[in-house]
Amino acid sequence: MSALTRQPATKSSARSRRIATAGAAVAIAGALTNALGYLVPVIGARQLSSADLSALATVLGLTAIASVPGLGLQIAIAVHRARNGAGRTAGISLATTVVGGGALLILAPVLVPLFDLPAIYTLLAALATVPTVLAGRWLGELQGDQRFLRLAAGMAVLAVGRYAGLIAGLVAGAGLTASLVTGAIVAWLVPPALWVLSRSRKPHVADPIRAREVLTAFSATLAMLVASYADLLLARHLLTPDASGAYSVGTVLTKGALWAPQVVTVLALPRLAQGSRRALRKALLLVAKCGAVLVAASAVAGGFAFALAGGADYTHLGRYAPIFAATGALYAVVFVLVNDRVATATRWASAPVWIAIAALVVVAEFIAPHSLTGVMWSALGAAALALLLSATSDLLRKPRG
Repeated sequence: MSALTRQPATKSSARSRRIATAGAAVAIAGALTNALGYLVPVIGARQLSSADLSALATVLGLTAIASVPGLGLQIAIAVHRARNGAGRTAGISLATTVVGGGALLILAPVLVPLFDLPAIYTLLAALATVPTVLAGRWLGELQGDQRFLRLAAGMAVLAVGRYAGLIAGLVAGAGLTASLVTGAIVAWLVPPALWVLSRSRKPHVADPIRAREVLTAFSATLAMLVASYADLLLARHLLTPDASGAYSVGTVLTKGALWAPQVVTVLALPRLAQGSRRALRKALLLVAKCGAVLVAASAVAGGFAFALAGGADYTHLGRYAPIFAATGALYAVVFVLVNDRVATATRWASAPVWIAIAALVVVAEFIAPHSLTGVMWSALGAAALALLLSATSDLLRKPRG
């Protein structure tokens, strides 16, 4: 009898260790991604003028938004494989890459005057976007197959490819333009590395992924990325260069609170695709706890956080640190709910986030003062609205089987 009871316990213990190891690996890869992403504006704040720092932050925001098709591709492929098994992904991946890479070029005539950017910056952003979008194919296959250790390695490869060249240029004092050129060139090393990493002998047992699946994930991911960068872009549009540069330092804290718990969603997504309500509850609880800790820490050490993010010149803004962190923490919870809606094929999965973004634009443009605090409080209100709408719509959904 003791042997019979010991075997399930042993299996459960082994499974827990595997999950813990996978979680640690993905968390480390996510931390590396965040660290390199944060390092860019941190170094930029010390090497560039306020105007160039704001331009750098804007280019990073545009690149991140243009890369959303790759994130949508990754989620769609992961969900499809978790539900149905391996299917062909080459065709849809190439089509998605064309969309992501072409978007910035098509919109360049609008983006250049709107954000007061040199045209070459938009071209370089487009050049760096293509390999980033294509990377979503292989990361999605690894995530859907729950090969989390290889996924973590792939995330690290993508992070280094996206940021290493740009960081090297800034550290060398090459200036903003030369740094962006270097970053775009290094980014093209990512696709071949991921292709090697994700090779598998699994046969294609499922139908190829459909464009509608990618479009649904793309829309949701676009909403999430636009929401995370909308206040930064509004600051660039509404504020003076110095004020928008200071605001970009604050958004480093927002991104920290937003992306720090991303490992939870990465690990939970395959189970969410299989309809696990228990996985959703656990994910929400963990992300909420992480956000609460980060907001409390920023309240205690706000000045230090701003100094760490932008240098001693920004320490006086430390009193605003909890607001920036709270905005990111609220969106982190929203993003768990949105990923669950995508994983369970819910219609209009991203509608609550798009409504909140529209509200943010209206309030910041026409109601709130055109100041750092005006944009900051508008962003926090939009995050709270997105969470309220997402939670309400989730409660109204039919229970899962």
